[in-house]
Order: sequence, then structure tokens, then C-alpha cells
Amino acid sequence: MNLMLREYSDEEVKADIMNRLMRKGCWGGKYLPVDSLVHWLSKRVKRDGRRVRGLIRELIKEGYLLAHKGGKTISLNPALCREIIEYIEKVIEK
Repeated sequence: MNLMLREYSDEEVKADIMNRLMRKGCWGGKYLPVDSLVHWLSKRVKRDGRRVRGLIRELIKEGYLLAHKGGKTISLNPALCREIIEYIEKVIEK
């Protein structure tokens, strides 16, 4: 039985995605494979991989994330550094 599994809001999942990338220092040219991120998060989020991939696509459309290598890897957009940090703090502080 997985005790960590609970219903996270889309905002919480987005903030967690960006927070993990920030902790790993993935800004601009330093990127992380999408599959690794989905694998880590799917252990904690209901409706696992498909939902996480959809939220990553939304973040790319909104400009917070940059896609590399044909969308197989992602990093944070350094041009939106302040907005990303404020978004993470706002959502995680709740």
C-alpha cells in the first residue's frame, strides 16, 4: 500500500515539477530527461504519468519550461527566473 499517494492539485504538481528542476540546477542549457521526472512524480501523483506529461506540456506552452532534444528533455526558462521562484513559493507555502 502506498501511503504517499494523494490527490494533488494541478498547481501543486506544476510547482513540484519546477521545484525539482530548480533543486537540480536545471536552468537553460542544463536539462533533465522528461521520463525521469515523470517516473519520480508518478509514485506520488494519482493518474500518474499521463497527467504529469500533460502538465509538463502546459508549462512548456506557458513558457516556464524549455524543451530540448525533440521534447525528450526539459529545463527551466532562465528568462522567467523570478516568476518561477515566486510561483513555487506561492503554491508550496499554502
